[in-house]
This record gives sequence, C-alpha cells and structure tokens, in this order.
Amino acid sequence: MTAPPESPVVAENLVKRFGSFTAVDHVSFRIGRGEIVGFLGPNGAGKSTTLRMLCGLLRPSEGRAVVAGIDVVRDPESVRQRIGYMSQKFSLYNDLTVAENLRFFGGIYRVPRKERPERIRFATEMAGLAGRENSLVSNLAGGWKQRLALGCAILHRPPILFLDEPTSGVDPESRRRFWDLIHTLSADGITVLVSTHYMEEAEYCHRVALIDRGRLIQMASPAALKQHSLGGELLLVECEAIGVAMAALQEAPGVHDVAAFGNTIHILVDNAAAALQALPAYLAEHGAPLTRIERISPTIEDIFVQLVGAESRSAGLPS
Repeated sequence: MTAPPESPVVAENLVKRFGSFTAVDHVSFRIGRGEIVGFLGPNGAGKSTTLRMLCGLLRPSEGRAVVAGIDVVRDPESVRQRIGYMSQKFSLYNDLTVAENLRFFGGIYRVPRKERPERIRFATEMAGLAGRENSLVSNLAGGWKQRLALGCAILHRPPILFLDEPTSGVDPESRRRFWDLIHTLSADGITVLVSTHYMEEAEYCHRVALIDRGRLIQMASPAALKQHSLGGELLLVECEAIGVAMAALQEAPGVHDVAAFGNTIHILVDNAAAALQALPAYLAEHGAPLTRIERISPTIEDIFVQLVGAESRSAGLPS
C-alpha cells in the first residue's frame, strides 16, 4: 500500500484567469496531513476559485497543484475520488429524507455496498441526526443541513476535505458545533481546507491563509499572526458619529491607521497612553464626542486589515 504523501496538498504558483480578470494570482503553499487550514478573506478574494482548482473542478491557467500525490491537471478524476468536497451552496436534495440523501451519495462515491450501512450510520451519528433519518431535508434547520452535507462528503473516507464557506448563513452556535466536527476529523488524520469570510473562525484553524484580490498575503498560525507587529499600539473608539470621528481621526496627530469594526473604530497610534489623554478632547472639538476609548489587543481581523492595506499600498492599489 502506498504511504500517504507528507504534504497531501501542494500548490505551486497557481493562477486562474477569466478573460482579462485574474481571480487567483500566483498562489503557493504546502499543507500537511491532519492539518486544518483556513482560507480567510472577503467575498471575491479568490478563496473558492483556489479550492475549486485543487479539487479538479477548474483548470489552472498557470502553475501546478498536487493533491493526494496526484497532479490535478493530469488526472482530475482520480483527485476527485480521493477527496471530500462541500460546496458553498447547499448541495443536498431537499425533497429526499436524511437517509435517502446518504444512500444516494454513498452510491455516487462508490462506497462498497457491504460498507454502506456502517458508513451511513457513522455519518448520521456524526451529524447528530440519529432518530431523524426519515425527516425531509427541507424541514431541517440550516445547521443540521450543513452537518448532514459534511456527513455525505466523508462517506467514502477521503483523506482530504475541501469545505467552501460551509458555515455561511448558519447561526454562531451551529458554526461552533460544525467546527467541533472538523477538529474530530482532523484528529483522525484527515486534512481539511476550509474557506470562510468569518474572521473569528481563524481561531479554529492550525494555520490561516489570508487572501485578498487573488493574492496570498500571509500564511501562518493564528498565534503567529497575532504576534505580527502592527507598527504601533491599538485603540478601540466608540462614539455615535462614527463617520465624523473616522474623518477626524484620519488627520489626528500620532494616528497611523483607522478602520471601522461594526459600530466601533480601531485606530493604530504611536503611543497609546498619549492618545488616550488627547483624543477625547480632540474628537469632541470635531463634533464626535466619545462614549468609550480603550487600548485593545489586535485580532486576526486587525492583522488582516493592516496586511492588506500594506500590500495594496506597495502595489499602488486603493486600500
């Protein structure tokens, strides 16, 4: 029996163009066995396109990809037989029951007939759907549907899983439970690549690939990313007139960067102690009195915003 490759997923200078538009721009990385890697970035960043090339669903314009030891361009069908894939759009059949969907996908994935009952039982229990085998999928909540889709994707025991924004539109509690399942699979040696635009999901990955405008900006563990130097200290600002405050802060002395985070503002300053003293009066003078200002530790989203901004400025692009 052939030993599994040391790096089950390898990308070398992957490029995908659609006409004059470059969706993926010379992306390279290696992913180890049992590793969970999150592809993190905004919608349209190139995450799904990268995954689809690795799955053999899209042919690269340039570069090379090897998945499970197989060249994706030369033999995409063999790659697809060795992976599990969960698409961005829910892909099960709503007019079939849970059990009927599992039996159907067991046939699609060519699971041997003798093994199907055991594999279907495993997938049902993993998804937490035991006792609901006869329920129509259309009657399931979004979180249950996503877990069923994951169960279908692993019926044939693939060593590699590609999950394309699997938790999009799912409530936070269901998202957390879904990630518990991913970690269980990883502990069994399954390599997982998952794309997401939820920045907090980066915390659940062994490594995170930050992607923007088709480029791989950075790839490291969440802890390593948080140790990235922002070139200053970070403050959180809260006020009612966010637009006015952001415009004023752009011109404030000692402020390097300003970014909106929901109903708050994160600002990068030279000296947090000095800014905490000066900014309340400064913003009040500019018509944006504060309700809160405090020093905070950077999140993955802060690092992403800073790295993307730096990349854009170096490339002469609007940030």
